[in-house]
Amino acid sequence: MKHLSVTTFIHTLFTVALAILSATLYYFMTTSQEKSRIQDIERYKFIAETLAYNLRLSPPEKKIQKFFHDFALRKISADRIGKEVQKTGKTLLFVGDPAAPDVRIFKVGKSRYYIYVDMPGYRMMLVDNRANKRTTEIVTVVGTVLFLLLLALYYMVLKKLYPLKKLHKQIEQFAEGDLDVKIDYDSHDEIGKIAQSFDRAIGHIHQLMSSKNLFMRNIMHELKTPITKGRIIAETIDDEMSRGFLIKAFERMNELISDLADVERITMHNFQPTLEDVFLYDVVQRTEKILLTDPNRYTIRIEDRPIHTDTKLLALALKNLMDNGIKYSSDTHVTLVGEGNTLEIRSKGDPLKEDFDFYIEPFSQEEKRSHGFGLGLYIVYNITQKLGCDFRYRYDASTGDNVFSIGLPEG
Repeated sequence: MKHLSVTTFIHTLFTVALAILSATLYYFMTTSQEKSRIQDIERYKFIAETLAYNLRLSPPEKKIQKFFHDFALRKISADRIGKEVQKTGKTLLFVGDPAAPDVRIFKVGKSRYYIYVDMPGYRMMLVDNRANKRTTEIVTVVGTVLFLLLLALYYMVLKKLYPLKKLHKQIEQFAEGDLDVKIDYDSHDEIGKIAQSFDRAIGHIHQLMSSKNLFMRNIMHELKTPITKGRIIAETIDDEMSRGFLIKAFERMNELISDLADVERITMHNFQPTLEDVFLYDVVQRTEKILLTDPNRYTIRIEDRPIHTDTKLLALALKNLMDNGIKYSSDTHVTLVGEGNTLEIRSKGDPLKEDFDFYIEPFSQEEKRSHGFGLGLYIVYNITQKLGCDFRYRYDASTGDNVFSIGLPEG
């Protein structure tokens, strides 16, 4: 029930309500008609028997007229109505006795009743002038009104909820990266207030993201210039040890800025990778090119095969994993193994202290790890999400390896 949409719930609710109302009206009308039929039979049975008994005693005309008046009966011409009775009338009741008059009750149409009395020397046709019972008609009218009212409420509720569908589509547009979506809803009801609040939230988020992007671009641009100048000046230092230390520090700063740039680019919601058919060996070659480390510090064992991926992104993910492996392994060596659809990056060392989810959050590091901003695995995780890859970690106790694996999608 909790997974049922509001629209589906309303459809179900009103469908059940209409079904119950229809069933109730049908039952009431059926039982009302049956009850009315039984009451009519009892009434006319009493009239017929009473009339037959009184006529047999030859009562005075005044008494007969009083009987007619008490039961709302009126004498009419049998010749005038006889043809209609013979043609469409149905015998409702017959009371006959050799010693008494024959009395027949006829029903014509839905609500007209005639009483025909036949005895030697005495024939007459009576019509029942009792006010027509309109119970069934009233129930029908009331039921129809209720049914139409329920349908009107059903339509009004759906119309009231229709803006939710529009709001949902606009929210999905925003979730897909369309920051320029504008939510317009003039009503001042609860839905309108939600729409207005969400529109203000979108504007605020848009402003924050614009400020963040501007800040990131400005700070990276401003840092690049002094780092480059410092790198050039470091080359002029005569002391080889100091020169090497400074050059390494400036190169690390450049790496950190590049990491921040990658994070900004990859984590944008509307960023889409450029997928193409390439060979795995081409991706590995690009990884080696951007790794910028001593080839003796890594080993590559792969089975070359065609894959469908974004070469730059996958190479960047492998570069980050291999770079981490070299930095944090006990022997400063890492191995890239590729078999089937899985790429594994193996390095010697102790298993991770925290759960894997801890490390794929930005700026997450263990206390002993002081290098970088803790963005490496965060970048890798976002890349694998964009490429539809499966990114996992396990510790191989048999070899003492930390194993990070990327499962490439089929095809």
